[in-house]
Amino acid sequence: MIPNNQLSHTMLSRLRLFCQSLFTFFCLYTGWQFYNFYLYATDTGKTFTPRPPAVEAFLPIGALVSVKRLILGDGYDTIHPAGLTIFIAALLIALLLRKGFCGWICPVGFASNLAERAGKKMRISFSLPAWIDLPLLSLKYLLLGFFAYLILWQMDRASLTAFHYSSYNLISDAKMLHFFLQPSILAGSIMLFLILISFVLKNFWCRYLCPYGGLLGLLALVSPFQIKRAPETCIDCKKCEQICPASIRITNRKTVRNAECIGCLECLPVCPAKDCLTLAVPGKRNTSPLLLPVLVLGLFFLCYFMAKFTGHWQTQITTDGFREFYQQVNSIGHP
Repeated sequence: MIPNNQLSHTMLSRLRLFCQSLFTFFCLYTGWQFYNFYLYATDTGKTFTPRPPAVEAFLPIGALVSVKRLILGDGYDTIHPAGLTIFIAALLIALLLRKGFCGWICPVGFASNLAERAGKKMRISFSLPAWIDLPLLSLKYLLLGFFAYLILWQMDRASLTAFHYSSYNLISDAKMLHFFLQPSILAGSIMLFLILISFVLKNFWCRYLCPYGGLLGLLALVSPFQIKRAPETCIDCKKCEQICPASIRITNRKTVRNAECIGCLECLPVCPAKDCLTLAVPGKRNTSPLLLPVLVLGLFFLCYFMAKFTGHWQTQITTDGFREFYQQVNSIGHP
């Protein structure tokens, strides 16, 4: 693999954008497939399109319910198994490989990255002062705490089972589609605000509001992969901090053990001081930066192939079953 001192920032940045863009285009294609399946299932479209299991990646709340059921011994989710698989993959990546899911896979992170770049080119992007930034950072952890309280603390086994087999859970993907296709004035205004502010405040959603990212960040604190800084060779140029998407004050640390670090590694090649910033694992201080994304993608696809091989990817609900419930989508509410 290419060592740190031979890896340019342009090369690493393009590699990350390439990986994220592939997943983003796949998500768009999946969304298009699901839209056509929904049209068929509701007798609006005549052409049959198979329901893509990957659409369940956008159901993280249901996946959290499924994780608790799995831990309690109630088995693997049979309704949205792909959603549970992707959620588990993201958790494992965070535990072992930092927030690599956010930095190398997440399509929302990709969109935020593009908005940040556009904002910089238009010279409208800026960072908030610490006295505003720190309180806003707590928002995603408050949201995470809220969902954790409702699901992990409040819902007992009977409640989890009732939700899992509810009509609402079965059509939650269709409900999600309705949310984006027919948003209320309030929901539409909020989405427009989030899009526009992402050009001004970099990674606004990811940094301040994403509870999913908050959970992965907490798990990533114990990851064996760490960014190490050698104070004796640091020239305090702060180029690493200027490029960091998470606005981490790297020059104040010897080890970047921070829940906001997305594992993008873009700080490494911009550092002009030799061996000042390195990717380290236990027993080895200087590891090739390319090892992290290779392992991130490898672990993600390993989870996918294992789910496919063991029958934990495709839902057990038949097309006729989805057709029956999708046609009641407007009358089925949250349990």
